[in-house]
Amino acid sequence: MEKTIRRYMPIFVLPTFCAFILGFIIPFIMGIWLSFCEFTTVTDAKFVGLSNYVEAIKDTVFRHSFWYTVLFAAVSLIVINVAAFALAMALTQKMKGTNIFRTIFFMPNLIGGIVLGYIWQLIFNGILEKYNTALGLNEWYGFWGLIILVSWQQIGYMMIIYIAGLQSIPGDVMEAAQIDGASGIQRLFRVTIPMMMPSITICMFLSITNGFKLFDQNLSLTAGEPAKMSEMMALNIFNTFYGRTGWEGVGQAKAVIFFVIVVGIGLIQLRATRSKEVQQ
Repeated sequence: MEKTIRRYMPIFVLPTFCAFILGFIIPFIMGIWLSFCEFTTVTDAKFVGLSNYVEAIKDTVFRHSFWYTVLFAAVSLIVINVAAFALAMALTQKMKGTNIFRTIFFMPNLIGGIVLGYIWQLIFNGILEKYNTALGLNEWYGFWGLIILVSWQQIGYMMIIYIAGLQSIPGDVMEAAQIDGASGIQRLFRVTIPMMMPSITICMFLSITNGFKLFDQNLSLTAGEPAKMSEMMALNIFNTFYGRTGWEGVGQAKAVIFFVIVVGIGLIQLRATRSKEVQQ
């Protein structure tokens, strides 16, 4: 059977490989090329060198969106993972209704970002209306609104990953630590957290990448902000490409910069994870 599978494997792999080339590799290469061009369609591209990248870096709104995104990713990383870990610890205790609570906390992750953005926009504006202001009038209202929205959506998903990590810890290890006189705090920081590093690494990676790639929630929640100071990087690229005539090349250059940043963050985190594994 194994020899037969190996013999006919190219027949089954080839269609998927061709689709991958057509749907990802070719558009990716064309996107890099177009970032060095001035164009309105892919057929009339004119090479202009690094001018698109210069304009992208000179754009103050884009630079603001970068630091805004970095701050959002850092804050959401802490809030989501601390809350998700606490919920996972609570819902792995012997109590009634844990499965129901797990389902309730996970359900927001099943709702689309656009829908969540508009729902929370109505909620926040209804509250802020009492103070004669609105979500789109202050970038920090938009910032904390996004933190609340994304946390509400993703905490349940991260909680499931942490629960899987907690359930994989051998019970005899915890019993041995308890017999040795370790307190609850000591067991948490010296046994539980070190043995859950794979789950923690996965959740941190997902939180950071999701924070940098956030688009639909940002689009719907802070839509209509006049100063566009609540734009994160993905939304700024979208508005540059589709909202400014003649800026298609600049928008493509921003997209390439965004890609390099996200890949760089992923590689740094992967290297840090491997270093921890070697130390352990």
